[in-house]
Amino acid sequence: MHILLNNSSMVPIYEQLTDQIKREIISGGLRENDSLPSVRTLSAELRISALTVKKAYDRLEEEGFVVTVHGKGTYVAATDRQLAMEARKKAVEDVFAAAVEKARAVGFSKDDILDIVALVLEDYDGQS
Repeated sequence: MHILLNNSSMVPIYEQLTDQIKREIISGGLRENDSLPSVRTLSAELRISALTVKKAYDRLEEEGFVVTVHGKGTYVAATDRQLAMEARKKAVEDVFAAAVEKARAVGFSKDDILDIVALVLEDYDGQS
Protein backbone atom coordinates (compact mmCIF):
# COMPACT_ATOMS: atom_id res chain seq x y z
CA MET A 1 0.00 0.00 0.00
CA HIS A 2 1.46 3.32 -1.11
CA ILE A 3 0.23 6.38 0.80
CA LEU A 4 1.19 9.96 -0.05
CA LEU A 5 0.20 12.64 2.42
CA ASN A 6 0.29 16.36 1.72
CA ASN A 7 1.04 18.31 4.89
CA SER A 8 0.26 21.62 3.20
CA SER A 9 -3.19 20.49 2.03
CA MET A 10 -6.32 21.95 3.59
CA VAL A 11 -7.62 18.36 3.86
CA PRO A 12 -6.86 16.86 7.29
CA ILE A 13 -4.25 14.08 7.31
CA TYR A 14 -6.71 11.47 8.63
CA GLU A 15 -9.09 12.26 5.72
CA GLN A 16 -6.27 11.97 3.19
CA LEU A 17 -5.37 8.60 4.69
CA THR A 18 -9.00 7.44 4.77
CA ASP A 19 -9.58 8.47 1.16
CA GLN A 20 -6.45 6.77 -0.14
CA ILE A 21 -7.20 3.49 1.65
CA LYS A 22 -10.79 3.61 0.35
CA ARG A 23 -9.48 4.12 -3.19
CA GLU A 24 -7.21 1.09 -2.78
CA ILE A 25 -10.16 -1.03 -1.65
CA ILE A 26 -12.52 0.25 -4.36
CA SER A 27 -9.95 -0.25 -7.11
CA GLY A 28 -9.17 -3.79 -5.93
CA GLY A 29 -5.63 -2.99 -4.82
CA LEU A 30 -6.68 -4.17 -1.37
CA ARG A 31 -8.94 -7.20 -1.38
CA GLU A 32 -11.35 -8.78 1.06
CA ASN A 33 -9.56 -10.06 4.19
CA ASP A 34 -6.25 -8.30 3.35
CA SER A 35 -4.74 -6.94 6.53
CA LEU A 36 -3.84 -3.30 6.89
CA PRO A 37 -0.62 -2.31 8.65
CA SER A 38 -0.97 -1.92 12.39
CA VAL A 39 -1.68 1.58 13.68
CA ARG A 40 1.84 1.82 15.11
CA THR A 41 3.52 0.49 11.97
CA LEU A 42 1.66 2.84 9.63
CA SER A 43 2.15 5.85 11.91
CA ALA A 44 5.90 5.14 12.02
CA GLU A 45 6.09 4.65 8.22
CA LEU A 46 4.20 7.87 7.52
CA ARG A 47 5.74 9.76 10.45
CA ILE A 48 2.36 10.82 11.78
CA SER A 49 0.59 10.35 15.08
CA ALA A 50 -0.83 6.92 15.88
CA LEU A 51 -4.02 8.75 16.89
CA THR A 52 -4.34 10.07 13.32
CA VAL A 53 -4.06 6.55 11.89
CA LYS A 54 -6.51 5.26 14.50
CA LYS A 55 -9.00 7.98 13.55
CA ALA A 56 -8.69 7.03 9.86
CA TYR A 57 -9.14 3.31 10.64
CA ASP A 58 -12.16 4.10 12.84
CA ARG A 59 -13.72 6.13 10.02
CA LEU A 60 -13.11 3.28 7.55
CA GLU A 61 -14.74 0.86 9.97
CA GLU A 62 -17.76 3.14 10.46
CA GLU A 63 -18.19 3.26 6.68
CA GLY A 64 -17.95 -0.53 6.38
CA PHE A 65 -14.66 -0.72 4.48
CA VAL A 66 -12.66 -2.48 7.20
CA VAL A 67 -13.17 -4.62 10.28
CA THR A 68 -10.94 -4.46 13.34
CA VAL A 69 -10.39 -7.62 15.36
CA HIS A 70 -8.97 -6.54 18.70
CA GLY A 71 -5.59 -8.11 19.30
CA LYS A 72 -5.31 -9.29 15.68
CA GLY A 73 -5.53 -6.23 13.45
CA THR A 74 -7.58 -4.41 10.87
CA TYR A 75 -8.78 -6.19 7.74
CA VAL A 76 -10.57 -5.23 4.55
CA ALA A 77 -14.23 -6.07 5.11
CA ALA A 78 -16.16 -8.56 3.01
CA THR A 79 -17.38 -6.57 0.06
CA ASP A 80 -21.01 -6.17 -0.66
CA ARG A 81 -21.06 -5.85 -4.46
CA GLN A 82 -23.81 -3.23 -4.33
CA LEU A 83 -21.92 -1.20 -1.73
CA ALA A 84 -18.72 -1.43 -3.79
CA MET A 85 -20.56 -0.25 -6.92
CA GLU A 86 -22.09 2.67 -4.99
CA ALA A 87 -18.64 3.63 -3.72
CA ARG A 88 -17.27 3.58 -7.29
CA LYS A 89 -20.20 5.70 -8.50
CA LYS A 90 -19.64 8.18 -5.69
CA ALA A 91 -15.95 8.46 -6.58
CA VAL A 92 -16.82 9.19 -10.22
CA GLU A 93 -19.54 11.66 -9.19
CA ASP A 94 -17.01 13.52 -7.06
CA VAL A 95 -14.63 13.84 -10.02
CA PHE A 96 -17.43 15.03 -12.30
CA ALA A 97 -18.64 17.51 -9.69
CA ALA A 98 -15.15 19.00 -9.41
CA ALA A 99 -14.89 19.23 -13.22
CA VAL A 100 -18.30 20.92 -13.50
CA GLU A 101 -17.37 23.35 -10.73
CA LYS A 102 -14.15 24.22 -12.56
CA ALA A 103 -16.00 24.62 -15.87
CA ARG A 104 -18.62 26.87 -14.27
CA ALA A 105 -15.87 28.95 -12.64
CA VAL A 106 -14.41 29.77 -16.08
CA GLY A 107 -17.82 30.63 -17.49
CA PHE A 108 -18.94 27.47 -19.31
CA SER A 109 -22.67 26.90 -19.72
CA LYS A 110 -24.47 23.61 -19.18
CA ASP A 111 -24.47 23.04 -22.96
CA ASP A 112 -20.72 23.76 -23.16
CA ILE A 113 -20.07 21.20 -20.44
CA LEU A 114 -22.30 18.59 -22.08
CA ASP A 115 -20.49 19.16 -25.41
CA ILE A 116 -17.16 18.53 -23.72
CA VAL A 117 -18.46 15.33 -22.09
CA ALA A 118 -19.80 14.15 -25.48
CA LEU A 119 -16.39 14.79 -27.09
CA VAL A 120 -14.57 12.91 -24.35
CA LEU A 121 -16.98 9.97 -24.66
CA GLU A 122 -16.48 9.92 -28.45
CA ASP A 123 -12.72 9.72 -27.90
CA TYR A 124 -13.19 6.75 -25.55
CA ASP A 125 -15.69 5.05 -27.87
CA GLY A 126 -13.14 5.33 -30.66
CA GLN A 127 -10.50 3.60 -28.52
CA SER A 128 -12.59 0.48 -27.82
